[in-house]
Amino acid sequence: MLTTIASTISGVIGVGIIILGVRFLLAPRAAAAGYGIAADPSGVPTPTGSPYPWLYAKGVRDIVSGIFIIVLLANRAPHLLGVFMAAASIIPVGDAAIVLRSGGTRATAFGIHGATAAVILAASAALLTA
Repeated sequence: MLTTIASTISGVIGVGIIILGVRFLLAPRAAAAGYGIAADPSGVPTPTGSPYPWLYAKGVRDIVSGIFIIVLLANRAPHLLGVFMAAASIIPVGDAAIVLRSGGTRATAFGIHGATAAVILAASAALLTA
């Protein structure tokens, strides 16, 4: 039962991360604001033509992270999923630190990124103890 609940939470996190990643690719300025750091309002293109290359990189990272979760769920590997989720919890902790160091609010850093890390760690613990 606990494995099913933790797996379901992991799946929701995986799909959610994929959706957030797609948002970074399609609406980078809005996604950056939701992340807790405003994008450069000028939107001046770089020499390669992209005004937000770091936002696109984050979008790809998020999509792939979500796919990893889905792959582990599809292969019914709860222990390995638990290990992956524990390792992946470092991402929102890092995101919280980035928001704080970049002038973002504590509410965003802890309320979004900190809470995400806590949920990921709880799912990981449940999967590892099952």
